[in-house]
Amino acid sequence: METERRLFATESIGGRAVYKLHVVTVAAGILLVLYYRATHVPAAGEGRAAWLGMLAAELWYSVYWVITQSVRWSPVHRRPFRDRLAARYGEKLPCVDIFVCTADPHSEPPSLVISTTLSLMAYDYPTEKLSVYLSDDGGSILTFYAMWEASSFAKHWIPFCKRYNIEPRSPAAYFSESDGLQDLCTPKEWSFIKDMYDEMTERIDTAVMSGKIPEEIKENHKGFDEWNLEISSKDHQPIVQILIDGKDQNAVDNEGNVLPTLVYMAREKRPQHHHNFKAGALNALIRVSSVISNSPIIMNVDCDMYSNNKDTIRDSLCFFLDEEMGHKIGFVQYPQNYNNMTKNNIYGNSLEVLNKVELRGLDSVGGPLYIGTGCFHRREILCGRRFTVDYKEDWNGGIKDKIQENIYEIEEKAKSLATCTYEHDTQWGDEIGVKYGCPVEDVITGLAIHCRGWESICNSPTRPAFLGVGPTTLAQTILQHKRWSEGSFSIFVSKYCPFLFGHGKIKLRHQMGYCIYGLWAPNSLATLYYVTIPSLALLKGAPLFPEIASPWIAPFICVFFVKNMYSLYEALSCGETLKGMVEWTKNVASQKNKLVPLWSH
Repeated sequence: METERRLFATESIGGRAVYKLHVVTVAAGILLVLYYRATHVPAAGEGRAAWLGMLAAELWYSVYWVITQSVRWSPVHRRPFRDRLAARYGEKLPCVDIFVCTADPHSEPPSLVISTTLSLMAYDYPTEKLSVYLSDDGGSILTFYAMWEASSFAKHWIPFCKRYNIEPRSPAAYFSESDGLQDLCTPKEWSFIKDMYDEMTERIDTAVMSGKIPEEIKENHKGFDEWNLEISSKDHQPIVQILIDGKDQNAVDNEGNVLPTLVYMAREKRPQHHHNFKAGALNALIRVSSVISNSPIIMNVDCDMYSNNKDTIRDSLCFFLDEEMGHKIGFVQYPQNYNNMTKNNIYGNSLEVLNKVELRGLDSVGGPLYIGTGCFHRREILCGRRFTVDYKEDWNGGIKDKIQENIYEIEEKAKSLATCTYEHDTQWGDEIGVKYGCPVEDVITGLAIHCRGWESICNSPTRPAFLGVGPTTLAQTILQHKRWSEGSFSIFVSKYCPFLFGHGKIKLRHQMGYCIYGLWAPNSLATLYYVTIPSLALLKGAPLFPEIASPWIAPFICVFFVKNMYSLYEALSCGETLKGMVEWTKNVASQKNKLVPLWSH
């Protein structure tokens, strides 16, 4: 009976017996390898230094392998029950604020940004309880123009999506995948909406290419007056424009239904003030949204990660509103999935193992890390609240309780919260909001939330919640891994090192799980040594491995084959293909760009 009242279930992942047999076998092999190294040290002048270097590299690999097992021992799968949520709460659900961040209209085309924005506005959720905010760190009139166009198109797009229950609700993704024949709508209506969308994107793309907005268009909205010839992307006043006011009775779609609130924000930028990149933009959004909608739930997503699942908000609320465990949950993280990966994925960029094994493994020891996109937070935890057993969330706050104020007064108040001096002598970026001072601010923010006593949830639905664009070339892959490795390593050597910052606050296995990514970069040094020194030593007649006829070769072969065979099984079970892995291995071997060593994942 108790189980029937739960809004989500926690299910253990199968295959643990095979996994534990693999762990015991590899651990035994590693111990034998280390014993061999320690008891067969050659005499001075016969390659002792190289031998000890091999021992150091193998010790490093062994420690890192143990760390990687922290997330593989007992992974779990979470299953939300939307039907129980609907039966219990109906439409009496919390308000939700959605944050989208963009920075450059040329590297992140406005037509792409608004397609993501429209997909978020079209969630299967009461529209009067949705507020969508776009932070434009480029402060571009081109992006504002695209948002203005989207606010008009939304009047047709949102009812079209809900009337025919279509997915995905990103118009760019939907029209690229569908010809309308499989939908319930008539070909005439499908063509009408598609033509409207194509005409809108053509106007936007033309404006971006020309770099200016026609004067007759500027007359349609007061927001265009914010831009003049003196404004640049790095030097401009705060701009806040409410394009759709959800409290306005006239803000309705073409069927008379209320539209979600839609807000454009460009925080103030001045050359003499550091803006703290994406973390600064998110903190400005937290403050600006507090005077417009102030919803108790905040979701943030990158501008190139569109909503692919109309039920994502309701799924997330199953965790927050669960009577037994909901009060412990600080945030719900969704995996990062891409829609441009080939079937064979020759560069290994689909992150399938990370999404389906490592994040779920972290979920079993306290929760996955915050990866900066596709995440639902309680507003209170982003404002620094610590977990207490008796804490009760007020789910009734939000836009519907806001007093009807003059929209101009609200905008002016919001602008004062987006100035570049507002945070001076405050705890913003430290104890409040997203943390500053690290290239991967999302990870240390999540770590701090966990250290304040909150847990997190990884929800990985069958239909991915979000889809984006991943790297598809070797150069892009190397650059992405370089950024991730550098950022994660900078955390490990800072005051936010999980073993130090998390000591006594989160479980040891949770600390180890965080360190998997922080140790990516130094693994490259051990790998470089391991692949170069044995060959050079062999040329000098000083072999660093046992002869093939020696019984000591067995543990080396055992570790190599058992570990890699299990990694192959793990990857294939997560959806990778054998051909893709073979091609990926060839690229790694030819370019020597792999940072993760043989014994680690």
